[in-house]
This record gives sequence, structure tokens and C-alpha cells, in this order.
Amino acid sequence: MEKKKTVPFKGTPEQEAELLKVISDLKDQKGALMPIMQKAQDIYGYLPQEVQQIISENTGVPMAKIFGVATFYSQFTLFPKGEHKISVCLGTACYVKGSGQIYDKIQEILDIAGGECTPDGKFSLDACRCVGACGLAPVMMIDEEVYGRLNVDEVADILEKY
Repeated sequence: MEKKKTVPFKGTPEQEAELLKVISDLKDQKGALMPIMQKAQDIYGYLPQEVQQIISENTGVPMAKIFGVATFYSQFTLFPKGEHKISVCLGTACYVKGSGQIYDKIQEILDIAGGECTPDGKFSLDACRCVGACGLAPVMMIDEEVYGRLNVDEVADILEKY
């Protein structure tokens, strides 16, 4: 399995203090792990190992359980999202019209794999299954902007705008 490229963790003392307050407020409640993890992701934007470790040390919940929850539920992410979030539709209509090649081209240009963030934190890339714009296939979104009827040759110019 290829290791994902990661952006160095940049948590602040203020973020940690906020997380510790959340943990203190919730840890004695039944079923507190999920709300703590949700708040932690709200604070940091994702759940890196360092944040999971803070949760583990302050709740007594083993790291393995925290990691299991973080990887089981799709609402959690272990990797940071970029300033600009790129999502390429790989649903049937888009895929048969070439979205797979578009996804591959973005990975090549940005030198990241799906689910990763560029080292400068500018872009993150994910695949999705449908954005509800099948008539514009193939489609990608950058932030909230939809780009439809794409071809591979347009990708670099679109990314340059950002």
C-alpha cells in the first residue's frame, strides 16, 4: 500500500486548549467519543495522529479504537483538505466520458494521489460518485465551482486560475 504524502501537522496551542476543554466537558458522558472526534475535526479540519493521541491520552480510549472510528465513518478525514478542494466525478456518466483520465491528469499535475493535499496546502483532491450534473459530463468541482464537458487538455489551465 502506497503511503499518502502528508502535510506537516500545524496545530496551535489555542486549538489544543479548545480540544482539551471539549474533552473535559464531554469525556464523562456515555458515547462521548464521537462528539469529541467531531469537535476535534471542527477545530483542526481533520484528525491527524497527533490529535487522535491528545484524545486518547485525555479520555483513556485506546488509539486503536479512535483510529478505527476515524477510518470507519466517512465524515472523518485523516488528511488535511487544501485551500481549494478539487472533486472529480467518477460516476457512470462522467466516467464513460473520460473523467478517469481527468482525475489521473490532476494527480500528475499536482503530484498527489486522491485523498491527498499538496505540500503547500493549496489543493486537495478527491473523487466522488455524482454531483448531479450528468448532462455536463465529465465534471469536476473546485470548491463550489462546477466545470463541465471537460477534456484533459483543459485541466492545467483551469488549475492555473487558482
